[in-house]
Amino acid sequence: MTQHTKVVAITGASSGIGAATARRLAADGHRVLLGARRADRLEQLAEEITKEGGTAAFRQLDVTDGADMQAFVDVAHAEFGRIDVLVSNAGVMPLSPLAATRTDEWDRMIDVNLRGVLHGIAAALPVMREQGGGHFVHLASVGAYEVSPTAAVYCATKFAVRALSEGLRQESAGDIRVTLVSPGVTESELADSISDPEAREAMKTYRAVALPASAVADAIAYALAQPPQVDVNEIVVRPTASAQ
Repeated sequence: MTQHTKVVAITGASSGIGAATARRLAADGHRVLLGARRADRLEQLAEEITKEGGTAAFRQLDVTDGADMQAFVDVAHAEFGRIDVLVSNAGVMPLSPLAATRTDEWDRMIDVNLRGVLHGIAAALPVMREQGGGHFVHLASVGAYEVSPTAAVYCATKFAVRALSEGLRQESAGDIRVTLVSPGVTESELADSISDPEAREAMKTYRAVALPASAVADAIAYALAQPPQVDVNEIVVRPTASAQ
């Protein structure tokens, strides 16, 4: 399929789904701006993409800082002249029972998983409106549709991102496309943030069957490749062998 080259900014691009998405979209001919906290990984990934004939730039990014997110979007505009797509992928998942009252971890999930997406909208929406169009891709989870023990706060943030995405779609009909991508268990570093022993052990079993990150990147590429009048609103991607 022939597709217009786009400028795509990706948060959480240093590993997992974010890195796989950067590689896939760059291979499709899009220009990518990589953002994450680990600048060394971003630099390495940008070099790999460039060596393979793609176009990539990077900037260290903390999505919990609204000013930093604004600077990230500004870099995309300065480097490439516009921003066509913002893929809000940064996320954390320190699961634990509510009774453990790990309030610092609750706050972290709200800050990264929800506020990070809001900061992206605040930074990119005015730019997209001014240039006459754009596309937000928000990474949620099957946890945006169902809740499981130890995941109440994580799922709450993903339910919120789902609601936020639908609200943005309704308010932006006509010029801004909005896609919510909800993966099932995917190979990534997301579970590394789980400090609760019980939840960490349960996650080992849960993650026994997992998607490669490239499968989620393919879903994102599909949404981007549609013609301007087609808005793919929600994609749920699970391993075939997964019952959850």
